[in-house]
Amino acid sequence: MEARMTNPAHVLSESVSGIQTMVKAIHSGGAPKELLELTALRASQINGCSACVYGHVQNLKKAGESDERVGNVAAWREAPFYSDSERAALALAEAMTRLADRSGDAVPDELWDRVADHFDEKQLSAIILTIAMTNMFNRLNATTREPAGRTWD
Repeated sequence: MEARMTNPAHVLSESVSGIQTMVKAIHSGGAPKELLELTALRASQINGCSACVYGHVQNLKKAGESDERVGNVAAWREAPFYSDSERAALALAEAMTRLADRSGDAVPDELWDRVADHFDEKQLSAIILTIAMTNMFNRLNATTREPAGRTWD
């Protein structure tokens, strides 16, 4: 598959500095980097973004995550490889990514309370921003048909 066009974030290069600022802010929030990658991977799986799935898998492997943890993110509810805090964050990733699938409250209080039990406000902010930014990139990549494995020079 070939991309329809260069990624819009690269075409409008001024957006890259905004994205870099957001990434820097996310990493200052204190949430574990691997957790952020797991939530981004899950959102990307739901959205079918092969470029992002590929990238997040590569990032998790570079971080030393096991094949079991990386390979079972889509089935995290049934897989024994995730902590309670990771499960809460993965559930939040799914709720935030599937907004239209819910009638009423997209993120129910029960889920919010469960996530908030595991993370402070800064960590939770980093998780929420990661999931939101991932969904943005999933949509850009789906629209432009960004292929998996492409590198930017």
